Amino acid sequence: MAERLLILRHGEAGAGWPDAERALTEHGRREVARQAAWLAERCDLAGLHLLASPFLRARQTAAIIGEALGAAVETLPIITPDDDPAAVADWLLARPAERPRLLVSHMPLVGALTGLLVEGRADRGLGFSTAAVAELEADVWAAGCARLVGFTTPSDLS
Repeated sequence: MAERLLILRHGEAGAGWPDAERALTEHGRREVARQAAWLAERCDLAGLHLLASPFLRARQTAAIIGEALGAAVETLPIITPDDDPAAVADWLLARPAERPRLLVSHMPLVGALTGLLVEGRADRGLGFSTAAVAELEADVWAAGCARLVGFTTPSDLS
């Protein structure tokens, strides 16, 4: 049976330094809230395993999603902007899931990870606007073995 993985880029963040402490803007909070409301209406995400990058904007995004879906947020240190998508794929492969997972992360990782899992190459990933979510299914989380079954941006929900 295929596993479901959602990959979500954090909402719009303000400028600042250090990068890990950049916070969501009000616009970013609104676009994430729109995605969260849409995700909460779905019945296929029961028991969602919600994982976020340790960076502030990703944790804030995950908190909004988690509140809407009734899911606790777990921090996953290997999904920061410049982490290796192959390491994330290895992590997924080593941990089969009995429930859908949602990773809240950053560009370029979200695009590279999607490209690696779907196309078999990290350089073939999607361009993610802020708060965009890619939905993948796979029997095994290895390079080129996933199917992209959906891609939704906040503007698609207006």
